[in-house]
Amino acid sequence: MWSAGNRFTARVHRCLHYLKKVQKEPLQSSVCTKRCVAASSSRITTHYTIHPRDKDSRWEDIFQREDAPLHTPVKEDAFNILTEKYRIPVPLLPGLPMRNHGNYIVRLGHLVKWLSEQAEELGVELYPGYAASEILFHEDGSVKGISTNDVGIHKDGSPKDTFERGMELHAKVTIFAEGCHGHLAKQLYKQFKLRENCEPQTYGIGLKEIWVIDESKWKPGRVEHSVGWPLDRHTYGGSFLYHLNEGEPLVALGFVVGLDYQNPYLNPFKEFQRWKHHPSVAPTLEGGKRIAYGARALNEGGLQSIPRMSFPGGLLVGCSPGLLNVPKIKGTHTAMKSGMIAADTIFNKLIEDNHQPVTQGLHVPEYDMDIRNSWIWKELHSVRNIRPSCHGPFGVYGGMIYTGIFYWIFRGLEPWTLKHKGADYSRLKPAKDCTPIEYPKPDGKISFDLLSSVALSGTNHADDQPPHLTLLDDSIPVKRNLAQFDGPEQRFCPAGVYEFVPLESGNGMRLQINAQNCVHCKTCDIKDPSQNINWVVPEGGGGPAYNGM
Repeated sequence: MWSAGNRFTARVHRCLHYLKKVQKEPLQSSVCTKRCVAASSSRITTHYTIHPRDKDSRWEDIFQREDAPLHTPVKEDAFNILTEKYRIPVPLLPGLPMRNHGNYIVRLGHLVKWLSEQAEELGVELYPGYAASEILFHEDGSVKGISTNDVGIHKDGSPKDTFERGMELHAKVTIFAEGCHGHLAKQLYKQFKLRENCEPQTYGIGLKEIWVIDESKWKPGRVEHSVGWPLDRHTYGGSFLYHLNEGEPLVALGFVVGLDYQNPYLNPFKEFQRWKHHPSVAPTLEGGKRIAYGARALNEGGLQSIPRMSFPGGLLVGCSPGLLNVPKIKGTHTAMKSGMIAADTIFNKLIEDNHQPVTQGLHVPEYDMDIRNSWIWKELHSVRNIRPSCHGPFGVYGGMIYTGIFYWIFRGLEPWTLKHKGADYSRLKPAKDCTPIEYPKPDGKISFDLLSSVALSGTNHADDQPPHLTLLDDSIPVKRNLAQFDGPEQRFCPAGVYEFVPLESGNGMRLQINAQNCVHCKTCDIKDPSQNINWVVPEGGGGPAYNGM
């Protein structure tokens, strides 16, 4: 989250110049303008999905001019439907969402680090290690800014000798860019009724690992996706496996499970570990070494679930409002573009000659319309029905048929918009109505246990601080979640935070929260069927150390 005000406007605009160089639109660099005009004048269609950049000499080394960490252009795409023992290849025709020609495989942790360096060189102030914990309001109800979290508090809630109040950061406009299911954005939705005219957001949990593999199996630039096994057709999800080109034989692989699943016995982490044993996946990993693990929730509601994004004193950008292209599983490009639009809209508002502020915090309602008039809205509108089309009787396979007909042929121009099935937390069935799932034991070579995985995330929280995973009612986990749903929090958490353990008396169970394990994925806040868990920020600096994830 960052704030925009008069004294930073020019600097922020210069910083956003760098961001524009890595978005997916064709670059308008002064170096190539004349050549681009000349080359494109004879073409009606110039989009990279038709004319790949890797075959266009004008794009050679274009990103490397700024030393950006973009090392792996996509050279090969593969998409498969998996059965338990086989894979069925699906052709990726030009224009399909999962086709990645013209893109780069990027480790976002490295890209963000590089962007922060560009920003600091331009004079932008960054505050790493400080969490935005509270929204500040003017007397008229408009947003005034944020405050960072207090530090130096004992686990029992009492102040330490080292207690320090957080900092207050005030701005005319505060831009909230917390990512998926931000804890401040949740408050803004209620405060300003931002979700009155949209559907509930729906989510997925994405789990990811990075491996060093045998060099003979390494294919830099290869991108693989799959749907199907080990999930049933009514559980939305799939996998990815990317071959990186960064000096050593690295692959990034992961598994996504839609959080609208119904069986409380489903365990996304164990589904991921089971998937790695598929005959089409295991050979790539055999003899390799896993070096990193992480998890994060992602928005899957698409266009139907985007709230109003402007309010007095602030704006929402990126995955805070949910600007993810769901079938592509990509939202970095839309997040960056929304930040650029926010900066331009605020700047234009500030320099208006007839500008008359109505509230103390500047209201910029033009931002919502500017987003709707951008390529972000056009892109999300074209794929709006792909995710909800998976709710039919044929499940994920019905969604693939729908995509082939209405997206690939008609490019999403159908005159209807499908609906989702409601909030994810409401979708679980009682345990008595479901069949427990038997998962194989990890072999320690390709599949692993949860705690050894969490250790690779580098997550760390000070032990002597109030747990940041809070319960609105301490009795509900046992009285309702355990009794009715067999304690799903002990399975949907990808970090082993929640455990049901016997009471010391031996009569009954209690919930134990291992907050130090938390990887900040937000799944518990989303999927808890009682909506009793409220994720808040820990002391600044706590959390996973995703170096290069």
